[in-house]
Amino acid sequence: MTVLVVMGVSGCGKTTIAKLVGASLGWDVIEGDTFHPPANIEKMKHGIPLTDEDRWPWLRAIATAIDAERAAGRSALVACSALKRAYRAILIGERADVALVYLQGSRAVIAARLAARRGHFMPPGLLDSQFATLEEPGEDEHPITVSIDQPPEAVAAAILDELHARRLVP
Repeated sequence: MTVLVVMGVSGCGKTTIAKLVGASLGWDVIEGDTFHPPANIEKMKHGIPLTDEDRWPWLRAIATAIDAERAAGRSALVACSALKRAYRAILIGERADVALVYLQGSRAVIAARLAARRGHFMPPGLLDSQFATLEEPGEDEHPITVSIDQPPEAVAAAILDELHARRLVP
């Protein structure tokens, strides 16, 4: 049983990639955005970046969902920005069966994706705040880091290859 936290700034493809990998492995996919309280969504809709105080309850709710998957013996993927090390400590912490996937991309690539995206509460104007908040995972976090400068299917395949190499999947 493994839980993967698929992280990165808004627009990097967390949900798309989690769904592709989840479909390939038959794992549950948890969309972190669904755990945002209405006040957080309203702030973001109005172009107001979230503070750490806004994020703590949201992150704790996602951690509870991760623990529920683990308690049920289910493997899952969690699409969540997890931009700071402190956020990842809440989501992963001492959970040896929870691993990190970092979808790494340039501001230009992600800005183009955000500009083309429709129907999401996160406006493109908040991208700068996302990059300002981002603390890329360190080697001690043992991330699977994949460049998003390739088609989603290739990103998912690279993640699957690394999961096999690390023996996180059969």
